[in-house]
Amino acid sequence: MVFWSGEKIFTCSECGEKIPVSVNVGREDSCPRCHHDLHTCRNCRLFDPAYNNQCRETKAEPVADKRKANFCEFFEPLLKLDLHGAPSGPTPQDSRQAFESLFKK
Repeated sequence: MVFWSGEKIFTCSECGEKIPVSVNVGREDSCPRCHHDLHTCRNCRLFDPAYNNQCRETKAEPVADKRKANFCEFFEPLLKLDLHGAPSGPTPQDSRQAFESLFKK
């Protein structure tokens, strides 16, 4: 079994621009590409539409506009796994061949 470990990256929720993880996201920081705010609910690790106020932190103050900069003290940049260059999975043909080989003697 082969495991592939990619690099964690922070991306702008508006345009997908990759932001260096080493950058500390401040309240007034904006994306270098689209100039949208970065310190937003939608860029936070705790953002979850399924939760009350769309946040997994129960002590966080409600934020009206999740796409605008806010003063939330619980903000943590949402880091994603960069899968660029990751090995691809089996093709449909590979799966079909494996299935057919089960019934051959």
